[in-house]
Amino acid sequence: MADVPVNPGRRRFLTGSAIAVGAVGAGFATVPFLSSFEPSARAEAAGAPVDVNIGKLAEGQMVTVAWRGQPIFVVHRTDKMVEMLPSLDSQLLDPNSAVASQQPKFADNFFRARKKNIFVVIGVCTHLGCAPTYRPEVAPKDLGPDWKGGFFCPCHGSKYDLAGRVYKSMPAPLNLLVPDYIFATDDIVRIGVAEKKA
Repeated sequence: MADVPVNPGRRRFLTGSAIAVGAVGAGFATVPFLSSFEPSARAEAAGAPVDVNIGKLAEGQMVTVAWRGQPIFVVHRTDKMVEMLPSLDSQLLDPNSAVASQQPKFADNFFRARKKNIFVVIGVCTHLGCAPTYRPEVAPKDLGPDWKGGFFCPCHGSKYDLAGRVYKSMPAPLNLLVPDYIFATDDIVRIGVAEKKA
């Protein structure tokens, strides 16, 4: 049997064709794999902004909504509630909210909010994740004569003032988290949006 001469041009063509077909096949195999990393429609909806109508929220009242699987407290604080906040500073662990990750830049003030009378906070205790209760009454028997209103965690007794700032010597190590939000209108708080352009 005689040796067949090698055709280098044909060899290059066949090698190049095999590489091209392999690359196309690898691309088709990669697309479903990469698309599996995209969030599902349900996951996207869970992280979507939530609008809260505060138009009928009376002074002193709180409404709770869900956002990203967490309770969000929206409180319409009275002027008296806001005015007494600085008087609690000596009793609080972090009265100036020095831990920057606890609130967006716009809430870097003593009332921790965009507007002093409307307080928006994630209603999850920073100790072990229980949901604190809203306790706006002053000096109730179970919380003592020094209580000026705030949030009380029934799981382990952590106390927060009406700006979500934790008291000293509590199991909770940090203030309640303030989420990103904007006022879409005077009566609509949009939770989960950092900029007004959204």
